[in-house]
Amino acid sequence: MITVPVTGKPQVTWTPRINVVAVLLFVIVAGLGLAKAILSDNPFWFLGGALLAGVLSMSPRIAKQWEKSVVLRLGKFVGLRGPGLFWVVPLIDSVSSWIDQRVITTSFAAEQTLTSDTVPVNVDAVLFWMVYDAEKAALEVQEYKEAVSWAAQTALRDIIGRTGLTDLLRGRERIEEQLQDLIDQRCNPWGVSVQSVEMRDVIIPDALQDAMSREAQASREKQARIILGQAEVEIAKLFKEASVSYHENPTALHLRAMNMLYEGLKEKGALMLVPSSAVESMGMGGLLGAAALRQEKLTRTNGNVE
Repeated sequence: MITVPVTGKPQVTWTPRINVVAVLLFVIVAGLGLAKAILSDNPFWFLGGALLAGVLSMSPRIAKQWEKSVVLRLGKFVGLRGPGLFWVVPLIDSVSSWIDQRVITTSFAAEQTLTSDTVPVNVDAVLFWMVYDAEKAALEVQEYKEAVSWAAQTALRDIIGRTGLTDLLRGRERIEEQLQDLIDQRCNPWGVSVQSVEMRDVIIPDALQDAMSREAQASREKQARIILGQAEVEIAKLFKEASVSYHENPTALHLRAMNMLYEGLKEKGALMLVPSSAVESMGMGGLLGAAALRQEKLTRTNGNVE
């Protein structure tokens, strides 16, 4: 396989075609000429046989299973040949091109392209396409592979220019469908059908990435504060209902006060601060005194043990 770099254009790759039938035909005809020259002792038979072999070896051609060959006769299109072995008229017919009808993948990109909200982005994509009409691909466009590549790039830039950054990041499937339709419309007159388009990556500037990250963080903090406020409102409603129940039932209030003291004094060395208004309203004076004496006794006992 030989790769020929072309300045300013995609690389052109071609593979030497080995025609076994042409080689055998040349060897047979040239061998007959050589044998005739030896038998007649006339070297012109060998020269004539070699010349005839060279001309006849130009006639057989072989197209691969996925190929169609375009045959021109004196510069005029006469038809498509292949796949397999076919014959042309030497020196009159010529095969201008071999059309690959398999699905072809083409990578293309748009660099520093502005979206509709003037944000520069780099987009990489892959195009899957195939030739459905070999005659149009050979006659309607000069280099159909290169033409498809350029059509895909310009279509990608057009789509980006009409799309905002948010839609570009979130609506990839819709963008891919629009891009496929646009490329297919441009390439269809050339006998090319677009199978699908897939966007591989969308790169935005680093400064914009930081700004979007801060915006997302601020949005999450805002949502967290809203949830916390809603929880406070619900708790306040529950406290209001509880206060009504305690107002109508002092015994329940005292039991709640005892439970609060128990929870607060379970840990060693715990300190509780109780407002004086709560001591008076909830009758916690005696309870606090008893709890203090109990706490002091437990402290002394633990000190003697140690």
